Amino acid sequence: MTDSGMTRRDVLRSAAAGTLTLLGTNGAASAAAPKALGVQLYTVRDLIGKDPAATLKAIADIGYTEVEALLAGLDRVAPAARAVGLTPISIHVTTPVITGNWAPWREAAKRFPMTLPPEGYDLAACIRDAKAAGARYLVLPYLLPTERKADAEFYARLGTALNRSGEQIRKAGLQLCYHNHGFEFEPLADGRRPLDVLMAATDPALVNLELDVFWVAVTGADPLALIKQYSGRIALLHLKDKSPAAPRATQEMDVPPQAFAEVGSGTLDFAAILDAAPAAGVEHYFVEQDHTPGNPIDSLRKSYVYLRAL
Repeated sequence: MTDSGMTRRDVLRSAAAGTLTLLGTNGAASAAAPKALGVQLYTVRDLIGKDPAATLKAIADIGYTEVEALLAGLDRVAPAARAVGLTPISIHVTTPVITGNWAPWREAAKRFPMTLPPEGYDLAACIRDAKAAGARYLVLPYLLPTERKADAEFYARLGTALNRSGEQIRKAGLQLCYHNHGFEFEPLADGRRPLDVLMAATDPALVNLELDVFWVAVTGADPLALIKQYSGRIALLHLKDKSPAAPRATQEMDVPPQAFAEVGSGTLDFAAILDAAPAAGVEHYFVEQDHTPGNPIDSLRKSYVYLRAL
């Protein structure tokens, strides 16, 4: 019950109708809801390239205050975000800028639409651009299937590469994070999960996690258990919900678009996740929905209303 005698369900109904008033002392939400909520701009990738200013204004008008940008188009997106009161916190970097392994990405770019940085673009240039944007975190977002190897040695070597880049990033006053998908939970021959091998191989001072709770959950793992296991190493959290019909999978290509749901519309316990996150050291929270059933702005609004009603 709220202070007015309304149930939480009543609050959510009124929010969906556009009449949400945050209830409680001084109109503040409970401790479960982060004070600042951000958006991973991959969610609006089909809109932002056409009209960055209008897309970012729509996000700000919902109530979000932070964004996580992509490296491609950063020079246009960062100033447009700041112009509408959105703070660029972190950047998803083109992976080989961090790892140095360009060959799989150049090959993939011949077959799939993707924007790679110009020839010669390196980590020093990326750090320069991130600082110009005002960001504090650089995130390695993804490993292509063609560059992964299903053995512990691969993830240990990756950890060494991340430590090397993380040291350069830290000296510049920024922080490196690694963003998980599902393949990091496919057991290796020795029974260990790739994520655990990678985290053991990286220096906590140099490499943090950006934990994506959807990708944890879709593999059958427990996001709450991961938050507790890696307490102190999770700087950023991706908030996205999992449809009840989502299959259990560790490979992202086996997860259909309809598996993704607005926060509060699926099976994850976000009240528990958000209660556990601050104690684990999480500093920033980004709503992301890889696929939406309609306009992604509408999905972002639905997630925001739910989170603000917690």
